Amino acid sequence: MTTLVHGTDTLTRDALTVLQPGFVGTTAPDWLLRRIGEGLSSVGLFGRNIVSPEQLTALTAQLRAERDDVLVAIDEEGGDVTRLEVKQGSSFPGNYALGSVDDVELTRAVARELGRRLAACGVDLNWAPSADVNSNAENPVIGVRSFGADPDLVARHTVAYVDGLQGVGVAACTKHFPGHGDTNVDSHDALPRIDVDLATLHARELVPFRAAVAAGTKAVMSAHILLSALDPHRPATLSPQILTGLLRQELGFEGLIVTDGMEMQAVAATYGIERGSVLAIAAGADAICVGGGLCDEDTVLRLRDALVTAVRTGELPEERLADAAARVRALASWTQAHRVRGAGSVPGAAVQEGTAPGADIGLVAARRALKVTRGERPYTPMTGAPYVAAFTPVANFAVGDETPWGIAAELERLLPGTETGSFADASTEAVLAAAGERRIVAVVRDLHRHPWMTEALDGLVAARPDTVVVEMGLNEAEPRGALHVATHGAARVCGRAAAEAVVGTGA
Repeated sequence: MTTLVHGTDTLTRDALTVLQPGFVGTTAPDWLLRRIGEGLSSVGLFGRNIVSPEQLTALTAQLRAERDDVLVAIDEEGGDVTRLEVKQGSSFPGNYALGSVDDVELTRAVARELGRRLAACGVDLNWAPSADVNSNAENPVIGVRSFGADPDLVARHTVAYVDGLQGVGVAACTKHFPGHGDTNVDSHDALPRIDVDLATLHARELVPFRAAVAAGTKAVMSAHILLSALDPHRPATLSPQILTGLLRQELGFEGLIVTDGMEMQAVAATYGIERGSVLAIAAGADAICVGGGLCDEDTVLRLRDALVTAVRTGELPEERLADAAARVRALASWTQAHRVRGAGSVPGAAVQEGTAPGADIGLVAARRALKVTRGERPYTPMTGAPYVAAFTPVANFAVGDETPWGIAAELERLLPGTETGSFADASTEAVLAAAGERRIVAVVRDLHRHPWMTEALDGLVAARPDTVVVEMGLNEAEPRGALHVATHGAARVCGRAAAEAVVGTGA
């Protein structure tokens, strides 16, 4: 362990402590290690930083060789949003699938196994679960990342997820406070606005967060959304009324408040990341997440200097920055104690699917989450290689376009010779021409949100009544096709479960 560099004053050290930056590469760059030595207490990992469990374990060991209490955070929701398996697809279904099963013990078991894999690789803070109540089916960024549209269901599964993660020493970061579910704008792109009254917010959005706070979630992530009933002027991340008044004082939360990515346009486009970071800490946030898009030393130094300057000019009280830094260090101490307690396990071991007891829980959950609806005619399971037509909407930023989805790979494993094509804003005729005489499996995602997809699919089912339809997003549209399979998410295991249903070996 490297001690803090002599000459790094308390104020500068505290300003570094509250930052959670990302970086580029699969090993830690020299600048990052140097800043950790000077007081940087947290690092955020993304898909670009991970190629294998062994490499990830080596990376976290490299960071902790510099400072053994550094917090290593990751955005690993499972389901559609995965960093551990960004190139393969997740071994775990996401929240919507778990909510559709509505078995809190299953949710707890999934979160525990996911947490075990993170802990085995040296990751100790997970920016999950999403506790958003997805009350708006047109939501472009939450959707299947939510357990559902019912506040009580979301609350009980959020609690189970927090329990599962923290039971194996990984701190949960419940998000996106005070609730990103009723939006039709992605805060990566612009500032969403929710105009509902306080009674609705308390009866809907805040229910899961109250439950998570009561259950002891170690961290809460703020949302870059404007809730006019709470603060008509500033988004939640920058609002003292929301972070300090509501979350700290009214809900009684004493843990770490983390911002969503400060480079997101909902904040950056109006305030800039430097001023936005100062306002966030002043409002009550304790840790500044930055690194999904901005991930270099210059960004870290700009944010550090902005915080220091704000204290010296009187804009940011020094006690507030010191309190934020103390909360970061308190969480680091908690995670460090859990790592020491679990040090008997072999680093990096048992992190691949199927290598430990409980490791297949993700597939078990994905199979349970399937909803299979048969058409009017008897369904004949496929025995010959089909043509898979994947109707592909633009992925939102949180999911990204690196992670594969669908069922073609899993069908190819069961029915060798399966062919596939990807269609965006395509016509029925284009799909029929590509499929030829093969039976068609049409894979859609959020069919209800895409008129072009609905038109093409309805034409396809009319022309080929034996078409199988697999919905891998929100299951809002009416079932159609000879067999309709709703997976409630697009994780790799959801694709496998769907493929089994198509060939008649599953549900």
